Amino acid sequence: MDPPAAKRRCTGLAPAPVLREGAARGVQKCRLESLLDLSAKRVAESWAYEQVEERFSRIPEPVQKRIIFWSFPRNEREICMYSSLSCQGPEADRDGGVPFQRGLKLLETSGSVERVLQVGFHLSGNVTEAANQGEPERVYRVSISFDRCKITSVTCSCGNRDIFYCAHVVALSLYRIRWASQVELRLPISETLSQMNRDQLQKFVQYLISEHHTEVLPTAQRLADDILQLGSEINRLNGAPDPTAGAGIEDDNCWHLDEEQVLQQVKQLLSNGGYYGASKQLQCMFNKVREMLRMRDSNGARMLTLMTEQFMDDPRLALWRHQATGMTDKCRQLWDELGALWVCVVLNPHAKPEERAGWLELLKKWDQMEVCPLEEGNYISEPQSSAEPRNPPGKPAANLDPQVGQSGWENSSPPPRQSGRPQVTWVPKEALRLAVAVVHTLRLQRRHPTREMLQKGTTLISNPEGWVSHPLDPIGSFIHVLNFFFLLFFICLLPDASCELKKPVYIHTPVPSATPNSGESYFTMALEVALLGLGQQRAMPEGYYAQDKVVRSEETLISVLADIPLDERLLQVMRRQTQLLLEGGPYSGLGEVVHRESVPMHTFARFLFTSLLPHDPELAYKVALRAMRLPVVESQIHHHDPLTSNPLDPVPANRFPRWFVLGHLETRQCELASTMLTAAKGDPKWLHTVLNSIQQNIHIPALLYKLAQDACKAATPPSGPPDMTLLNVALELGLQVMRITLVTLSWGRREMVRWLVNCATDVGMGAIINMMQGWYNLFTPIEATSVVAVSATSHATALRLGLDYTQREELGACARTMALQCAVKDPQLCALPALTLCEKNHGAFEAAYQIVLDSAATGMGHSHLFTIARYMEHRGLPLRAYKLASLALAHLNISYNQDAHPAVNDVLWACSLSHSLGKNELAAIVPLVIKSVRCAPVLSDILRRWTLPSPGLSGIPGRRNSGKMMGTDKAPLCQMLEASIGAYINTTHSRLTHISPRHYGEFIEFLGKARETFLMAPDGHLQFGQFIENLKQTYKGKKKLMLLVRERFG
Repeated sequence: MDPPAAKRRCTGLAPAPVLREGAARGVQKCRLESLLDLSAKRVAESWAYEQVEERFSRIPEPVQKRIIFWSFPRNEREICMYSSLSCQGPEADRDGGVPFQRGLKLLETSGSVERVLQVGFHLSGNVTEAANQGEPERVYRVSISFDRCKITSVTCSCGNRDIFYCAHVVALSLYRIRWASQVELRLPISETLSQMNRDQLQKFVQYLISEHHTEVLPTAQRLADDILQLGSEINRLNGAPDPTAGAGIEDDNCWHLDEEQVLQQVKQLLSNGGYYGASKQLQCMFNKVREMLRMRDSNGARMLTLMTEQFMDDPRLALWRHQATGMTDKCRQLWDELGALWVCVVLNPHAKPEERAGWLELLKKWDQMEVCPLEEGNYISEPQSSAEPRNPPGKPAANLDPQVGQSGWENSSPPPRQSGRPQVTWVPKEALRLAVAVVHTLRLQRRHPTREMLQKGTTLISNPEGWVSHPLDPIGSFIHVLNFFFLLFFICLLPDASCELKKPVYIHTPVPSATPNSGESYFTMALEVALLGLGQQRAMPEGYYAQDKVVRSEETLISVLADIPLDERLLQVMRRQTQLLLEGGPYSGLGEVVHRESVPMHTFARFLFTSLLPHDPELAYKVALRAMRLPVVESQIHHHDPLTSNPLDPVPANRFPRWFVLGHLETRQCELASTMLTAAKGDPKWLHTVLNSIQQNIHIPALLYKLAQDACKAATPPSGPPDMTLLNVALELGLQVMRITLVTLSWGRREMVRWLVNCATDVGMGAIINMMQGWYNLFTPIEATSVVAVSATSHATALRLGLDYTQREELGACARTMALQCAVKDPQLCALPALTLCEKNHGAFEAAYQIVLDSAATGMGHSHLFTIARYMEHRGLPLRAYKLASLALAHLNISYNQDAHPAVNDVLWACSLSHSLGKNELAAIVPLVIKSVRCAPVLSDILRRWTLPSPGLSGIPGRRNSGKMMGTDKAPLCQMLEASIGAYINTTHSRLTHISPRHYGEFIEFLGKARETFLMAPDGHLQFGQFIENLKQTYKGKKKLMLLVRERFG
């Protein structure tokens, strides 16, 4: 960018007396600065050089040189600020990738900066970059213009296009700061020209044109033509511009900032807003604005204005408005940061009235733009469920609200809804003043509910946004300001000379405006404002990002408070504020009446509970129990309950809002309940009170189960006797979990059932018996028989309880009764466990067996019947096993192509069992097999097994095997053979209907197995030949297949 041309008068000024350069250097080397240097410093910082010339008609040359000398920036930190995204000063960014670090390396290289010349307010020089990785050595020409200790423009031949200065500008600037005495200093060029006569001026111009004729000749000719014209504009103006003479009185005095590059980079980053790197870069730019504001640099507001314009030009804003969709979370976060910075700018006490007026006009203009996003971060227009609208119409996003600048520093009461971050830009005095004023405003705002409002059960959210989750983080800022200046760190030197940082120690510094003898300090005020903000009833905002921010902001603030040690003064403040919050009515989140969609107080109440419990248990339990409620999860509003009733709701009572952080809030509710349960150990009164609150307010089974586990763990320490009251509470919570999840079964119920039985065992035998007697309200039949009954009658349980024989029998009888009841209710799943459980009791076993028989007639599945039949055989009851297998076959159906049916093995086992029992049983089961099984390979397999001799069964009177083989030409196997041959014939025709060439080989193998079955009949060879001939005639169109059949079977 070309340096701006400064206009100044340079006609007829006589040359000033010349001071020898050696004398000037001598003055500079003095340890104490001269009066000339002290005065020149002050003038160079605050006066434009044109103003100096107007004030004094004649300025000695030494004075001019000292003013010009001290006009260059003197702080390297300022150079770093404009050459690095980091806001940590020159010591940061040691990776060398940023321009400032690269400039430092160039400066440290000997001879890299040379030919440095300062002519007036213009600095020039050459910066050389050494050859590196095949790149040749390059020399860059750098020019810098400056005024009043600020760089106003930079130009470098490297062609850098970035927001910040390149490394070459950094190297030249640091060279001028560190080795200023080695820089050749000249007066502005106009001063030198004024000392020349006509011949010298003509020679100067001609030599200049000759030196750069290819570049300046057209410009020189144009200027010469204008000067020769008497009436030209150039002749009507006195003097001539001088780029080395500094800025004029009316020129802005600010650091050079490439506005075009700021606009382009922000636009590009916003277009890539979905990527993490783009958001990170924009956040770094916000940090740079914050750094500028902290240093009171006017470019902070200037850069923020440019960024805001690009944010408003983001095409996604119009797209989101057109589609009525919400803003993304990353964009919402950036808009919040944008608004926070604007509040810092407008509320800056050092801003001029005209500057603030200009910023307010910009805010009004942006506010009136159609694409300006709403404060919730979306354009969705939905009915609000709050008693009051959450945001006024037209309220822009990120608090770009013109009302933010309506208050000035002339009064001490800033607007209650807005606040900046005092630690960002303001000095401690103003920051403390604002913080104390806001605390006083908060106190005045706090009102108590009227009796009529409490009787009606109405509620009011005085600040829908809330101070804790506000984008500007006012509460955190106030606490930071009130405590930052009164916080001491003590460092202890250990014997080995190492240092250890101890915990911070807070000092109570009295507030000047406090009432005498009140004991109020900045520290107590910080705690008070934190408790006020955390206890404020505020509406849960819409959108995931806003809701997540509410949770994170609250937890961050509470973590800060948790690290503060409580002394007597702070404890008094906490007691007083807690009591006020409990009595605060609808304006408090801990009042008796809260809005259905207000932010829950679980985390805050847990902090208060743990802090107050050692000192005031009654108040601690009172606030924790009050905060246990979570009205948003209630399916309907109980009009008789003032905690959830709200007749002002404009939406149906059963509307369930979209709370994306509801799961997190319910977890925090569970943690509060767990903390109270653990603390109430040994106190039956509070334990039962907490239990009632849990059962009334927590409805998530997983959370109740966790609470039950926590209570059981706390009640049974590794060393020491158990707390039976707390153990019974754990058992009651576990029973409630079973009741809730009985209808909607959960995947973790089996584990819960095991844990519940274990907990009941810890309580005692009576708890187990009561649980089994009322099992139908707690468990499914299979859970009761397979888990509860088995665990209750196990040897380990008897040992844990120390039961005698009578007690064991009582427990076993109760378990068998429950098992039989379960078998009646669900015979398919519970019949076998009931039989197993009743093995040692003949009467119960017979009853269970009868239940199985009755269920088989009413539709019990074949798989369960086969399983019970195998169990009976294993128990040594083959006749009962045969009967159950026969009943199972009556419910079975295996079609012709189901040779891999899962029941095939059961059918083979049943047939083998009948073969072992004798001919009568075999003859009885053959019709059942023929009716149930139509698969030819399965039938032929059964037939071959029956043709082999069976060893019979020992232990059954009259059941001895003769050892003879049964023939297929006699009953009952002849019927089986006919069925097998018929199945092969039917299956063959079915397969030929839709057969494809790739299945020809498989079909030939199938016919080979069929021939083996045909040959088991006396005339099987003849039957198979007729069958093959029939196939040839019927399917003669399938020539290739029939050719294969002819080759294999003739």
